Amino acid sequence: MGETEMALFPDDGFKITCTSSDKNGRFTQFYSLDLNPKSWEKELSNARTFCFFEEIEYLIKNGLIRGGSLENAVVIRDDAVLTTEPLRYPEEFVRHKMLDIVGDLSLLGRPLQGHLIAVKPSHAANCEMARLIQAQMQKPIRAAQTFGPAPAAPAIVKAKVIEPTAEGVKPEELPAEYVNGDGSMDAVQVMQILPHRYPFLMIDRVAKIDGNTLVAVKNVTINEEFFQGHFPGHPIMPGVMQLEAMAQAAGILMMKHAENIGQIAYFMAADNVKWRKPVVPGDTLVIEVELTKSRGKIGKAKGVCKVRDEVVSEADVTFMMRPGA
Repeated sequence: MGETEMALFPDDGFKITCTSSDKNGRFTQFYSLDLNPKSWEKELSNARTFCFFEEIEYLIKNGLIRGGSLENAVVIRDDAVLTTEPLRYPEEFVRHKMLDIVGDLSLLGRPLQGHLIAVKPSHAANCEMARLIQAQMQKPIRAAQTFGPAPAAPAIVKAKVIEPTAEGVKPEELPAEYVNGDGSMDAVQVMQILPHRYPFLMIDRVAKIDGNTLVAVKNVTINEEFFQGHFPGHPIMPGVMQLEAMAQAAGILMMKHAENIGQIAYFMAADNVKWRKPVVPGDTLVIEVELTKSRGKIGKAKGVCKVRDEVVSEADVTFMMRPGA
């Protein structure tokens, strides 16, 4: 993938060997580490993000370093390292690249056993590696499904039935294993529908589904991964995570159509986005979503996030249903 090379080999544990440098070969660093909770905390967790001075203008114009400063990031200018404190590790740059790998591979939602060798890794390459691993994991399951008996048809629990509208919204029926009789869903049922996993699952439970409306809950704790960098000493839930929570809740509504079960709701657009108040650790985020249009594989919904009955964010989201990997 470009200049990036990544390979995963069998291993008794989880190990990362990484080399990083910029396109001109500056600040080339190498580091290798056996990963476990203690080594992650001691050897990787404090490695700061970094960038080259000539990249700053592009990053600022594209809104990619909001909240960035010399207190939480390192800037490299020619051969000088600009920071408010000394480097935290001799190989802080490559260690941060390894930290990125750990975070991106957590999208798998389960422990990984192997030795990953990475040369000039990037977020795009890390996510592509996660996708390839996921596809490999699915092969035995698909083989079993191919040669196994067809699954029994699930029992049906009827939700509130509504009449078809000009927008094409249809009556829905919900498989019983996905939703309780009162229209609620626990965490396990949510994960049966949504493909998202830690640390990117933004729905803890669904309090109620009623026709084309849904109320979901996200308990915001200080243990959230994003609080490590947003912001140290002043933790605030990123607005984009609230937007993602609305999109995931809307995806659940689309899954109510039997033909959509097992598919993935791909986020396409967000309009009329407003963030009104900060969300902090200890808050309970209540996500209210109304499906406003459902035609074919395209859906539109209006979402509102509340804390203690006060609106903290809102948006209109558009998404498309596509088959999963």
